[in-house]
Amino acid sequence: MALGFALLDRRVHDRTAFSCGVPALDDYLRRQASQHQRDGIATTHVLVDDGAPERVLGYCTLSAAQLQLEELEPDDRARLPSYPVPAIRMARLAVNTDAQGRGYGQLLVGHAVNIALATRQTLGVRVLIVDAKDEAAARFYAGYGFRCTSSRALTLYLPISAA
Repeated sequence: MALGFALLDRRVHDRTAFSCGVPALDDYLRRQASQHQRDGIATTHVLVDDGAPERVLGYCTLSAAQLQLEELEPDDRARLPSYPVPAIRMARLAVNTDAQGRGYGQLLVGHAVNIALATRQTLGVRVLIVDAKDEAAARFYAGYGFRCTSSRALTLYLPISAA
């Protein structure tokens, strides 16, 4: 079993079999993710096992974003210009119910961070943003170093550093 990431491909990945226990996340993968990807709104990255690449173990959706400077903690504002901070938004993250508890959520967060770091090499990106669906999700992200924005407790950000 070798795990890997791929961009969602509706011809390969079985979206209908995916169920994470949150209907809105299941529905997004089934009905909107391919269209958003095609239209340049967001990209959906799926975690798959190379032995069964059609089975989606989990996914995260990424899009371009910005965060107002005043949303950052004071130390994170240092030396930044006074206009919105370039960002990547992890709009959705979900793990298939029968694959939960195996650390796949951590792999998906790591994948998003790696993409943000790689993007930073060619395009300005200062933070990775996530809108947690609830307090438990916010604690999950905080465990990986995400910080709360100043105005919305469930919107968190992670500074992206090239060093």
